[in-house]
Amino acid sequence: MAKLWQKEYSLDSLMEDFTVSNDYILDQDLVISDVLASIAHARGLNKIKILSDNELNDLEKGLKQIIELKENDNFPITKENEDCHTAIESYLTDKFGDVGKKIHTGRSRNDQVQTALRIWMREFSVKLTLETAKLGKILLDFSETYKNIPMPGRTHMQIAMPSSVGLWASSFAEEFLDEAKRVENFIDILDQSPLGSAASYGVPLALDRAYTAEQMGFKKVQKNVLYSNNSRGKFEAMLLDLCDYIALTCSKLAQDLILFTLPEFGYFSLPKELCTGSSIMPQKKNPDGLELARSRSSVVSSTAFRVKSIIRSLPSGYNRDFQDTKEPLLVGTKATWSLVAIMAKMTEKVEVHEENLVKACVSDLYATDEVLERVKKGENFRDTYKSVGLNLDDVKTYDPYQTIKNRSSIGTTNNLCIDENNEYAKSVINESLNKMTQLKSAYKNLCEKEIEVVNI
Repeated sequence: MAKLWQKEYSLDSLMEDFTVSNDYILDQDLVISDVLASIAHARGLNKIKILSDNELNDLEKGLKQIIELKENDNFPITKENEDCHTAIESYLTDKFGDVGKKIHTGRSRNDQVQTALRIWMREFSVKLTLETAKLGKILLDFSETYKNIPMPGRTHMQIAMPSSVGLWASSFAEEFLDEAKRVENFIDILDQSPLGSAASYGVPLALDRAYTAEQMGFKKVQKNVLYSNNSRGKFEAMLLDLCDYIALTCSKLAQDLILFTLPEFGYFSLPKELCTGSSIMPQKKNPDGLELARSRSSVVSSTAFRVKSIIRSLPSGYNRDFQDTKEPLLVGTKATWSLVAIMAKMTEKVEVHEENLVKACVSDLYATDEVLERVKKGENFRDTYKSVGLNLDDVKTYDPYQTIKNRSSIGTTNNLCIDENNEYAKSVINESLNKMTQLKSAYKNLCEKEIEVVNI
C-alpha cells in the first residue's frame, strides 16, 4: 500500500530514511493498542452511518486477525509502511478492498498515534504501579523479618547513630510505595481519549467521541482537540519523570547493597546466581546487576530530559518532531520495568549476616545516645555534647539490641509502622489489579478475547 500521505511523486530515499528512521521497528509495541483503537473508531463510524454493519463486521474481523498474527509474531512492519498504522490499513485493504480504505475516515495519523500511545501508556502505568508496589511489599516483608537486627546508621558514609536492618529496608519500602501511588494518581491524567481530535482541529463529522472513549475503556474524553495534540510528548515526559523517580530509588538501593555486600562490610551477601564473574580473575563474584542498575537509572533520566527537550519550543498544533518522542518513551519505560524487576529479585535473595552487623556497632555509634542519657538526668544538651565530643574514648558500647527498643517514636527502630504500610501497599496493589481488570474487560468487548497490550 502507498504511504498514508502519498503524493504524485516518489520520496527521495535519503529523505525516507531520515523521516522514517526506526519508527517502523518501534511500532511493533503499538500494534495491539492501535488495533483496539481502530475497532473503537470503526464502531464510531458505524454509529454515524459512515460504515455499514457489513463493513464494520469485515473491519472488525480483519483487525482481530491482526491481533492473532501479532501474538504469533507474524505481523511484519516494513520501512515502506513507515509505521504500524499504515501496515494495519494496508492489511485491511488487501483483505477487504475499498472497505479497508474507509477505516481512516475522520482520523488523522496524529490522533491515531496519540490514541495507540495513550492506551499503551495507560496499561504500562497500571502495571508499573503494581510492580513497584510489590517491590515495596517485598521490602516491608524483609523489614519485618529483620526488624530486630542492629545496624550502624551512617551519615557522610561515617558511623552515625544506631539503626536496624528493618529501618533501612522499610525506608525504601515506603519510598517505593509513595512512588507507586504517584504513578497510580497519574493514571487519572492519562485516562482520557484523544481519538477524534484528528490533526489538532477535529473534523466536520458528527463523531461521537464519548462513545469511542467508552469503547476503549477511557474514563473520559480529552475535550479540547488542540490540547489533545499539545499533550503529545507532555504526557510521555510526565510518565518518564515518574519512572525517573523510581529509577533513582532503585539506584540508591543498588548502591547500598553494593557497599553493604563488600567483604569489608559483610553486612549482607548476594547469592552466587545473582553475581557474574571476571574474565581474568577466577575468584570474582561481581554484583554487576546492581552496578548496571545504577547505570540504567541514568538511562531513564536521560529519556525524560530528551522528550522535554524535543517538545520545549514547539508551536501549537502537530509537528513532526513528536515522532522522536516515541523512542525515549519506550526505552525509558522498559528500562524502568527491568530495574524494578531486578531489584525485586535482588532484595528477595539478600542474605543478612547478623554477627557482622552487631560487630560493626562500635562505641562511637552511641555518642549521641550517651549525650541524651545525661540530658535525661538533668544536664543541658550543649555542654554535655561538648564533653562527650572531647572524650569519645570514654563512650561505652551500649547493648545494640536495647538501643533498637529505646527508639519508639513513629518511624524509628521500635515503631516502624509496618502494619500501616502493609495496608498502604495492599490498597495500591488492589487498586492496580482492579484497574487492570477494567482494562481487560474493555479490550474483551472490542476483540472478544483476553488480551494485554503491554508485553515487556
